[in-house]
Amino acid sequence: MKYDEILIGQSAEITHTVSEEDVKAFGKISGDFNPLHFDAMWAKTTMFGGRIAHGLLSASFISAVIGMKLPGQGSVYLSQSLKFLLPVRIGDTITAHVEVIRKIDEKKHVVLKTTCINQNGETVIEGEALIKLMD
Repeated sequence: MKYDEILIGQSAEITHTVSEEDVKAFGKISGDFNPLHFDAMWAKTTMFGGRIAHGLLSASFISAVIGMKLPGQGSVYLSQSLKFLLPVRIGDTITAHVEVIRKIDEKKHVVLKTTCINQNGETVIEGEALIKLMD
């Protein structure tokens, strides 16, 4: 999208079900093999009572929305705040949602409210992104 086409309140989302393969691939790519993500016996002893997916795996779905839908191709991440509210488990279906909340005309920047919501309608991640458009 071009900067002038973006409207306050405009939104987009994607939905993804987190799989065992996703967790393994993210661990391999990131180098994060924390037993919380990979060791079921150990993870049972934690406050989560079992394995959870990497927080940044779920947050990466926000990046997919931004890069592919809103604002889309040619947009560049400048910053992203994230607040992790609930764990994401293997098998959870996560909807990453972005909404335009502000535009900064002189720099062609867009501020987005970012959220990830699970299949139960619970917000698991919330934050805000600052994006530059390259049009």
